[in-house]
Amino acid sequence: MTEPTPFQRAMTELDALHAQDPRQVEVEGETLPLELWHAGRMSAWLERVVEAPSELVQLAVRSQHLQRWEVPRSEYPEGRVGYLTWRRDQGKRAGETTARVMETAGYSAEEAAEVSRMIRKQGLGRDPGTQAVEDCACLVFLENYFADFSKQVEHDHLVRIVQMTWKKMSPKAHELALTLPMSAEARAVVEEALAG
Repeated sequence: MTEPTPFQRAMTELDALHAQDPRQVEVEGETLPLELWHAGRMSAWLERVVEAPSELVQLAVRSQHLQRWEVPRSEYPEGRVGYLTWRRDQGKRAGETTARVMETAGYSAEEAAEVSRMIRKQGLGRDPGTQAVEDCACLVFLENYFADFSKQVEHDHLVRIVQMTWKKMSPKAHELALTLPMSAEARAVVEEALAG
């Protein structure tokens, strides 16, 4: 039997960490840990966003939400500053944990640091790996969370959120986002945001 590669070892360990999420989601009659399901959706979008992504990009995309349940959003102040601080801290934690997993699996410290940087979204708009992480995160949000989110947020604020999300996405991700099935209300918000 052949030895698993560093990539296989790292992916197995990352998914084991994802699987510890106590939150559950029901998908096609199967109950899965929410974060493991989310990581799978991220990887599925990567296959459509980037042709032949490198191992490092695949690891960064898979780990973007790593152990996010351990530090709930509610532990930070309400409002935009609290949200951005929480998100930055989550990116730092996920990046550090992923880097440790990668080094244990056999990757170099430089490779681990590069993946950590992508997870922290450093170089957005300039670095293809970081852009891939952002594109997949935006597509997972639009595909799976936008409809519920849109019911909780005031209309004009929602339009601004869609505009900000759109600005962070690549042209390829824009193209994919416009193919998503959406309710008439959600599509109207997206169209208004893009027209503004």
